[in-house]
Amino acid sequence: MASLLSVRDLKTSFFTREGEVQSVRGVSFTVEKGEMVGIVGESGSGKSVAAKSLIRLIQPPGKIVGGEVVLQGTDTLRLPEEELRKLRGNRVAMIFQDPMTSLNPVVKVGTQLTEVIRRHRKLGRKAARLRAIELLREVGIPSPEKRIDQYPHEFSGGMRQRVMIAMAISCTPELLIADEPTTALDVTIQAQILDLMKSLCDTTGTSVLLITHDLGVVAQVCTRVVVMYGGLVMEEGPVEAIFETPRHPYTQGLLRSIPKTGGGSREKLVPIEGTPPNLLDPPPGCPFMERCPHAMEKCLRLPPYYEAQPGHRSLCWLAGGPDNHDSGHVPQAADTKRKEGDS
Repeated sequence: MASLLSVRDLKTSFFTREGEVQSVRGVSFTVEKGEMVGIVGESGSGKSVAAKSLIRLIQPPGKIVGGEVVLQGTDTLRLPEEELRKLRGNRVAMIFQDPMTSLNPVVKVGTQLTEVIRRHRKLGRKAARLRAIELLREVGIPSPEKRIDQYPHEFSGGMRQRVMIAMAISCTPELLIADEPTTALDVTIQAQILDLMKSLCDTTGTSVLLITHDLGVVAQVCTRVVVMYGGLVMEEGPVEAIFETPRHPYTQGLLRSIPKTGGGSREKLVPIEGTPPNLLDPPPGCPFMERCPHAMEKCLRLPPYYEAQPGHRSLCWLAGGPDNHDSGHVPQAADTKRKEGDS
């Protein structure tokens, strides 16, 4: 059975005075119907650019330079602009990273919400208003009958995020793209928003693509994980496999750098030393090579994807088994620092 969303070799660049910044360099993944998939990685890994590319929200000097984004047989990258406008907010909706700037500050919340409903559902003014009040109640806004006539500045950050979610789910989309939907929210509100999105998957069959840097959130609500670094997918697989048996050194580093809770654990956090690659001039091989403790001569060439098991793949020579180990270790910046410290 075909996937709801199939992304194949997606490439997006920003053409600046300094040159071409290759933010997304050939990303491929799928999303099944009713599934919640997490895309994780540090800042600059290409998560948000890849997400916006799915529905062509990249603004100049950015440009999608290659690939396919197939939503139930339709390649969104080749749709005419008019057809794309009908798709956005209807079949595919997006929760943007910053609710403070995503809502128009001089237009009432109810007007902004009903505009989406009337455009895609062809409802009258009164029916759209009733639907908007119902949505605000669903996302936990108290006294929605009064709140609907207020302006965004009269809402807290958490409530504005809820309004954005209400707007995104107003037309029951087939795919919901959530870009850091819980950033800067307190833990209680964060949990409520995640529960709301999970409930949406379970009750309506909507698929959710969750972009985040928070591995704890991914472990809580997602079924599969896509790990990005340097504009590429480093590893992809089921949540259990990624957390229990990560295959890529970058994924291992991410997991070592987050605190463990419960069980009286007192493990020391291990940061990933070094800096991400310069995507103005990306390395020809593995982008994590300069920071990897297992770097080999072979890493100067980009490896293929190796499958540890069906659905769990890793872009690393080591994942291919003992035959791919190379005795030629390449000293990294971290090695040099340790040697200087020892002397």
